[in-house]
Amino acid sequence: MNLFNVYPLNNITITKAQGSYVWDENGVQYLDMYGGHAVISIGHTHPHWVKSIEDQLEKIGFYSNSVIIPIQQQLAEKLGKISGKEDYQLFLCNSGAEANENALKLASFHTGRKKIVAFSKSFHGRTSLAVAATDNKSIVAPVNETDNVIFLPFNDEKALQQYFNNFGEEVAAVIVEGIQGVGGINIANESFLQLIRKLCTQYNCVYIADSVQCGYGRSGKFFSHDYAGVNADIYTMAKGMGNGFPVGGILIAPHIKPKYGLLGTTFGGNHLACAAALAVLEVIEKENLIEMAKQRGMYLMNKLKAIDTIKNVRGKGLMIGFDVPETIKDLKNKLLFDYNIFTGEAKPNVIRLLPSLALSRKQADEFLEALNEAIAAVKTPNLKEKVEKVAE
Repeated sequence: MNLFNVYPLNNITITKAQGSYVWDENGVQYLDMYGGHAVISIGHTHPHWVKSIEDQLEKIGFYSNSVIIPIQQQLAEKLGKISGKEDYQLFLCNSGAEANENALKLASFHTGRKKIVAFSKSFHGRTSLAVAATDNKSIVAPVNETDNVIFLPFNDEKALQQYFNNFGEEVAAVIVEGIQGVGGINIANESFLQLIRKLCTQYNCVYIADSVQCGYGRSGKFFSHDYAGVNADIYTMAKGMGNGFPVGGILIAPHIKPKYGLLGTTFGGNHLACAAALAVLEVIEKENLIEMAKQRGMYLMNKLKAIDTIKNVRGKGLMIGFDVPETIKDLKNKLLFDYNIFTGEAKPNVIRLLPSLALSRKQADEFLEALNEAIAAVKTPNLKEKVEKVAE
């Protein structure tokens, strides 16, 4: 049997990981500035995280949500404290797509409405309604197509206001990333998020803050939406929540009331997932990683903005993007295969940096030095050959 071939793969096999480094089967070390797609929040195989999972596994790995699972409440209390949303409610699931799916479904239940407002270049997942709210036609199957999702231009306050003026009474929810990840590190304007909050309150619809990639401290605040000084009705989470262990969740404002059977999941909130997620929060708190992400991100962006060749450096905390001109279009591959550095990308020409929140100053400098060398090498790819020919 073969694997279903849907991933374009780099010819690299990672067999070991620690902190911000990974190693391949030949023992070659790589600096991980990608974090497995913003998943590695506290560093690969953090010892506290490993021990928490091991200790839990020796007790019980799984039982269903038909019984009391005390570690779920422990996780909820710690999450409320660190996020500042202590009066919210927590529903646990398994992934970011599932978190957004449940958030959208809950919004429709709560309002009795069907229309969802999403935005250009959004990415909310690959499941049925999450992918329908994703601005990428190539991954939306015919069965996912619906007239219930309306796409508006990102950060266009006039278009948003006009839509609500005409159709606000039909809207169940507005779903928006505080920083678009797959879309290319596009930051939602604070005034844009404030308008979403105002309109959702005015028309009694649900503000869903998709924080799957831009949440969990990555932006330098727990939720990137916090920069706008507003509270969403639902926050969706995953990726950095488990540091690699599959776990997702939604934080739900107190005015949205639960009832039996409204939402459900088999594996969501299982003992091992909660142990992993609780360990992540404990490390974030103990090691002050949210503030570290903010400071390290400012340092990186200041240094990146001083590099003339790359363009439009933007981001918050350790969620950073920059445009790669056509003259150095091979920069990402150069960094990976010649300088052993993993980075992310967004089509057509964006490099994304999504490292562990525990990235050290030394590791940031290691990346910057390699980046400058790689840029020079890509700009003059045949220089070595020319020098050799002259020497002959």
